[in-house]
Amino acid sequence: MKPALSVAVRALCEFTARSGDLDLRFTPAPSALEGMEGHAVVQKRREKAGGYEVELALSGRFQELQVRGRADGFDGVRQQLEEIKTYRGRLDGVRPHHRALHWAQARVYGHLLCQERGLERIKLALVYFQIGSAEETVLVEECSATELQAFFESLCARYLDWARCEAAHRQARNEAMAQLKFPMPAFRAGQRELSVAVYRTAHAGAGGRCLMAQAPTGIGKTLATIFPMLKSMAAVMAKGASETDAAGLDKLFFLTAKGTGHGLALHALGQLQQALPRAMSEAAETPVAPLRVLDMQARDKTCEHPGNACHGESCPLARGFFDRLPAARQQALQLPLWDAPGLRTLALLHGICPYYLSQELARWADVVVADYHYYYDSTAMLYALALQQDWRVGVLVDEAHNLLERARSMYTAPLSQFDLAQARQVATGAVKKALDALQRQWQVLNRAQDQASYQSYESIPGALLGAVQRAVGAIADQLAEQETGGHAAAVGQHALADDVLLGFYWELLHFQALADQFGPHALFDIQRPLLLGRAGRLREPSSTLCIRNVVPAPHLAARHAAAQASVLFSGTLSPPGFYRDLLGLPVDTAWLDVPAPFAARQLQVHIARHISTRWRDREASLAPMADLIAQQYARQPGNYLCFVSSFEYLQQVAATVERRHPQLPLWQQQRGMDEAGRAEFLARFVEGGQGLGLAVLGGAFSEGVDLPGSRLIGAFVATLGLPQLNPVNEAMQRAMDQTMGAGLGYDYTYLYPGLRKVVQAAGRVIRSEHDSGVLVLMDDRFARAEVRALLPAWWQIEGPRRDFRTA
Repeated sequence: MKPALSVAVRALCEFTARSGDLDLRFTPAPSALEGMEGHAVVQKRREKAGGYEVELALSGRFQELQVRGRADGFDGVRQQLEEIKTYRGRLDGVRPHHRALHWAQARVYGHLLCQERGLERIKLALVYFQIGSAEETVLVEECSATELQAFFESLCARYLDWARCEAAHRQARNEAMAQLKFPMPAFRAGQRELSVAVYRTAHAGAGGRCLMAQAPTGIGKTLATIFPMLKSMAAVMAKGASETDAAGLDKLFFLTAKGTGHGLALHALGQLQQALPRAMSEAAETPVAPLRVLDMQARDKTCEHPGNACHGESCPLARGFFDRLPAARQQALQLPLWDAPGLRTLALLHGICPYYLSQELARWADVVVADYHYYYDSTAMLYALALQQDWRVGVLVDEAHNLLERARSMYTAPLSQFDLAQARQVATGAVKKALDALQRQWQVLNRAQDQASYQSYESIPGALLGAVQRAVGAIADQLAEQETGGHAAAVGQHALADDVLLGFYWELLHFQALADQFGPHALFDIQRPLLLGRAGRLREPSSTLCIRNVVPAPHLAARHAAAQASVLFSGTLSPPGFYRDLLGLPVDTAWLDVPAPFAARQLQVHIARHISTRWRDREASLAPMADLIAQQYARQPGNYLCFVSSFEYLQQVAATVERRHPQLPLWQQQRGMDEAGRAEFLARFVEGGQGLGLAVLGGAFSEGVDLPGSRLIGAFVATLGLPQLNPVNEAMQRAMDQTMGAGLGYDYTYLYPGLRKVVQAAGRVIRSEHDSGVLVLMDDRFARAEVRALLPAWWQIEGPRRDFRTA
């Protein structure tokens, strides 16, 4: 009889055998390659003696559960099964909860081997291999087949209780998704078209299918994309399709760049949950919705003891974490939504960390709402889980135009010479020697740069990479040999601020990882500000080395391929080829441009051809701009936004307006505005109000701001939004020409990103089918054909009007 459930040995043990404290004290771990090499060294040593088998494929069954895995080695002469683990530093750096997991794996493999070969007793060995010294520490225990069988069955029984509950949940969820109705009385204009396209993408056969959807504000993109993805969780057998093609989605990841999108997703999912029938669960005392939604929040927002390190000796919520986790996980099933407040209450009730509880629940959620980096970063948790668990996932990328810059930052690695200097100050011994060698290689590059403040290279000097590698190894060995105690880093790349050496170590690791993947998609550059010292002499400044990502495509392509379906949607995704090329989407990515539900008569669009906002014309532009703003305000009093290219320009425009037209109410965006300041700025836009708000294009008020009705009746855009002309962007343009094709560099580096910001800022004016307003584009370049082609098709730009400047 074919088993209904299957689980890997590691997954079985991770679920049932972890115990004790959550302990995330820093221990330099071997890389994946070092781990494989360490296994191979041990296995080759054993094979020389003869009678040693490696990589034994083992499987066994308990009731309807099939358990499978691959044991590292078996010495037939000594009747000893070995589980090999690699480590750095001291053996006591392998934490107790890790050792408990290792022993559990060895015992499960021991049972499977005894069952397969009819053995009555067997020796189990944990072989700990030290990467630096190649020394082995072998821990051995001898067990009877009866003991191992009892251990195996106890784990399987606990796992099966949960797995049966999960299977029942999945069946109930899929049945509910098949019956799910759209929660609104009717689809809005364009909403049905978008939903159908998303559904077809999710059911397009083989995985890795992608859709780019450009849809305007106001149609309900969030609900229109989530609804069909949830429907796709139910299996659908199309004519001629295989069982694999017909399988429904396992998970949905809704990824956002900002809090506004996060909140909209949770609201839409709440609407959909309300539309679902409640069902009784064995674990729940009251009916629960058959859809589990996890709100994944950042660690710094959910940590209860930010001054404590993540281990049981420092944080009370890490103490006994794995002992109390099962009960908390079971009770979570009774919550309608796994949001931050609910999980905090639940976690504190059980005395465990809310953040790491949410990390654990990611495995059991149906929908996860999270930031981009949880799937697209180099150490992304959701991506790793999807691969490990072989999930069929649907990925929704909200406001996908933001993914480009976010992905560039994820795969960019700066190294500051100032940070190196601080690390050298606290370093000793071999680490000090390695960092001094790195400093010497760094200075070679500084001298070669002469007096230039910026220099880019097509490759990374080998001598520098060698010095980085030696520094990484030296720091890792030292940190592994010492207790980091309360100054340990949390998991990932978050070092405590007061641990200079550890912080610099993470930076070096990131730099080294990206150096291994370096190619035409990135730049290696050096920035060195020229500073004047005493008597006007040039000081020797510290420089910054950087592996700067230009084209994220090589890093993101695998993420798209791992998903069953990825849908990237936004109000501004034009031109589609630009985003497809840079984000690594397949060439057959589908494109949908949902028509705007707005009429051209709702927005009067004018181009002020007599104004130039080019750098050389900035001073001359101020008076005409101020007069034009005042004329439009006098013609139609109300609330307006004016977007300019920089804070310096903003202050100049504000001063000119105040001098020439003091009667016009004016308020300005300030540098570094906090949340309260932003709220105060927006509060000035009241219904029926009058005045002008000045803001920087691409800043906090260019997108995600909703000022419907008379709260905003017009906008002025005094820039094309082109990125600043500087050596970094010029180097990026050259790299774009090489990778994307000659001639595309300017468009990809300057024109397309700039016009996207313009369209988004202009989108603040018309928010619904009932709004109307005016948009004034204050630069003669907006009249160019190649620029107008990138503006929304529904805009009807008025022709030259002699009276526009003076009416």
